[in-house]
Amino acid sequence: MTIVFESILPVFLLVILGVALRRSTLVDQGLWIGLEQFGYYFLFPALLFSTLAKADLAGLEADETAVATVGSVTLMSAALLSAWPLLRRGGISGPTFTSVFQTATRWNAFIALAVAEKLFGTAGLSLTALVMVLLIIPINFYNIAVLTWFGGGSRGIGFFFLKIITNPLIISSALGILFNLTGIELYGPVMTAVDMLASASLGLGLILVGAGLKIADALNPSIPVLFAVVLKLIVMPVFMVGSSALLGIRGDALLVIAVGAAVPTAMNGYLLAKQMGGDAELYASVATIQTAASFLTIPLVLFVTGYVAAG
Repeated sequence: MTIVFESILPVFLLVILGVALRRSTLVDQGLWIGLEQFGYYFLFPALLFSTLAKADLAGLEADETAVATVGSVTLMSAALLSAWPLLRRGGISGPTFTSVFQTATRWNAFIALAVAEKLFGTAGLSLTALVMVLLIIPINFYNIAVLTWFGGGSRGIGFFFLKIITNPLIISSALGILFNLTGIELYGPVMTAVDMLASASLGLGLILVGAGLKIADALNPSIPVLFAVVLKLIVMPVFMVGSSALLGIRGDALLVIAVGAAVPTAMNGYLLAKQMGGDAELYASVATIQTAASFLTIPLVLFVTGYVAAG
């Protein structure tokens, strides 16, 4: 519990800082829109490019880990899309659906890396990084596709593919993998500048989530918020741990995968919601409640997974 607490607390503190700054007179309120755009177009693309360009992809194959992790995210995505007609009849709007979808499928890799390293050392860190590499492209593709289709804009096929191929997160991910696989290297000082941008992205993203949060919504969560919390913290671990166990993954490897499945949603999805017509306020509420609830759910998931891993 202490390890989980120490890994999640810095994340939550930065969210709270964003809440305080947005409501204070210390920062010009006109600054926030510019920061959101800067994060979306520069900081998070820099983070994705830097991560993928330098990742150790040697020996990366479509093995059991890839099938279990990518398959689980794909299954969750397909289940939510299949449920859309029912959710729409229940009063869920398109933008609200995009935020439920995002917060159910995205994962906070930085929390996962911190917890895995403290629990399992270098081996846990390596496996979590591998899962991160495997999931970056499909998760961003699925979420950007859903935001494009349900976010309230044009739904033409041409417009849809234009949004996909021009999205800065997709472009930066593809370029990172291209540079990695071809061995191309950026000029040293340029790569250092990219890394500096990347290092600023996480902290700013957390502060922006807090700045967009409505405390009343978090303290009195709506049904869509609670639905998204259950999907990410309970249903996703069941999908991912269950499929991994069925594929024969056991021991610490299964526990590391469980950590990745059980962490709360990624904070950068909030910026996507802001930029692409999603329900950003709902996203901020879900992300905050998931982060708080994960103090309890991550240890629970690891406890249950421990019995499966031992078998």
